[in-house]
Amino acid sequence: MAPPHFERVAIVGVGLLGASLGLAIKANALADCIMGVGRRQSSLDQAKAVGALNEMSLSLREGVRDADLVVLATPAAYIIPALDEIRTSCAPHAIVTDVASTKEAICNHAQATWPTPRRFVGSHPMAGSEKFGPIHGRVDFYQDTVCLVENQPDLDPQAHQQVCALWRAVGARVVEVEPKQHDAMLARTSHLPHVLAAVMADLAVQQGDVRAVIGNGFRDFTRIAASRPEVWRDICVTNHAALSDSVQELVQALNQFDEVLRTEDAAAVEAFFARGNVARRKAVEE
Repeated sequence: MAPPHFERVAIVGVGLLGASLGLAIKANALADCIMGVGRRQSSLDQAKAVGALNEMSLSLREGVRDADLVVLATPAAYIIPALDEIRTSCAPHAIVTDVASTKEAICNHAQATWPTPRRFVGSHPMAGSEKFGPIHGRVDFYQDTVCLVENQPDLDPQAHQQVCALWRAVGARVVEVEPKQHDAMLARTSHLPHVLAAVMADLAVQQGDVRAVIGNGFRDFTRIAASRPEVWRDICVTNHAALSDSVQELVQALNQFDEVLRTEDAAAVEAFFARGNVARRKAVEE
C-alpha cells in the first residue's frame, strides 16, 4: 500500500507525541505543510525550532481549518472537548484521529456526535517515554511500535484506510481493535502497571533512604512512575471502569498469594511464580 499524502496536516498538541509525529511526517514526505496548534506559544516555538512544524496557531478552530488531516495529540481528557469544538470547523473531507491511550469514551462520543460515515477514527500509538515536551521529539519515535486503530462499522472506509496508512508510513504496525476491548486490554497491560509502579516507588521510600539497596529490577519496574502525573490522571479517569475492574482482580490475586504465604506453603508459592513465568512468555515472547 502506497504511503498517504496530505496537502495540509494539523497537529493539535505539540508535545512529545505531536512533535515526533510532525518530524516523522516531514521525514517521510507525507504532507506539504504541517500546522501546529497549541495553547502555549513557547511550546509551538520549540516544536518549530526542532523542525516538526511549518506553521503555528494558538486557535484550535483556525488551526484545523482547511486541514486534510487533523491529529489530536493532547492528553486524553481534552480529546472530547476538542472533537466538539472542531466538528464544524473541519473541512467536510478532513480525516481526524487522535493518540489517546483510552478509546471507548472518545469513540462512543464521536459515534454519537459526528456525521456518518464517521471521519474521526480513534487511534493509539503505543509509543511513550517518561520524557515530555517537543524538545524530546524524535523522527523515529514511532518506528517499530504498535498502533491500535479503532475498527467499527460506522467509520468512513477511506478515512479508516488513510489513518492506518499514516501510522504504517511512520513505522508502526497497525492492529485494529474495538474500543471497549482496547480499554480492557490496556487497563491490564499499561494503566494498572503504571499504578503499580507508583505504589511500589511510594512503598520503597517509606522505608527511608533506599538508594543503596536499589537494583536494576526495581529501577526497570518503577521507571514509568516518573511519567507526568497529569497525563496518568486523565488516563485513569477516562478508563475508570476497566481500570477499577483490573484493580479488583489484582487485589484478589494478591490476597490469594498472601494466604499461601502466611501458611508457608512453599509448593503453592512456587506454583504462583511458575504461572507468572508461563504467562509472561505467552504475553511477550511467543
